[in-house]
Amino acid sequence: MPILTIEGPPINDMEIRRTLTKNLTQAAAQAYALPPDKIIILIRENRSDQVAVGGELLADRV
Repeated sequence: MPILTIEGPPINDMEIRRTLTKNLTQAAAQAYALPPDKIIILIRENRSDQVAVGGELLADRV
C-alpha cells in the first residue's frame, strides 16, 4: 500500500482537507494502478512556531 505524507501548515477547514485527500487518493490510485482503498495519506501539520528557516521561526517573520 502506498503511503503519501503531506507536511505543511495546518488546514483548519475540513472541507478543504477532505478535497485534498480525495484528490491525492485519486491521483495515487491512478499512478499506482490500485484501488483507492489501498492508498494511505498521512497529514502532518506544523504550526509556524514549530518551523524555522535560516535559524528564524516562521512565527517571528513579519
